[in-house]
Amino acid sequence: MKLSRYSEDGIRVQFGDSINLEIHNKVRRFYFFLKSLELKEIIDIIPSFTSCLIRFDAEHTTFQKLSSFILEREQTAAADLPEPRTCEVPVRYGGAFGPDMEFLVSSLGLSEDEIINIHTSVIYTVFAVGFIPGFPYLGILDWRLSVPRLETPRVKVPEGSVGIAQLQTGIYTFNSPAGWRIIGRTEKKLFNPREAPYSLLRIGDRIRFLRL
Repeated sequence: MKLSRYSEDGIRVQFGDSINLEIHNKVRRFYFFLKSLELKEIIDIIPSFTSCLIRFDAEHTTFQKLSSFILEREQTAAADLPEPRTCEVPVRYGGAFGPDMEFLVSSLGLSEDEIINIHTSVIYTVFAVGFIPGFPYLGILDWRLSVPRLETPRVKVPEGSVGIAQLQTGIYTFNSPAGWRIIGRTEKKLFNPREAPYSLLRIGDRIRFLRL
């Protein structure tokens, strides 16, 4: 675990530099440990693939003071981790719902059915939630479906669009710009701004895609 300053009121806690479940579990453990402390000095905690970003109230603490406290307490951390939930997401693949499916077929040398079977064969872990409210960054995508992002992102894709890029897959929870390859669409709602906790998913949860 490595702590470094991030802007005037931030601390970046780094656990590694690659996307894998071992590092994810360290991030997840630390995130829920820090939340359990309920420190008034901490404004927000943002977990990602390999790190946590802490925003603190500079009027009540300093980078040095909070960093020292975290390092001291983390050595004896024993926060209860919530049990991961598994969410099933039905998807309509290809055609008008998946405008990049033809690109995948031509570039990967796989049939549409093979692509769908590979994509639905994995139970994905929620590594992070962000970009837009409720958007889950899911992994690890089968290497056979690894494709680059679009060179020019689309101005807008419909809510529920399922995209892939490199070794990740995700679901656009609102109409949004998109740089990932869109292969399908779901009607499942992953974010409800009218009811807490708003996002259906949290880090560590799992998703299973189902073909409609």
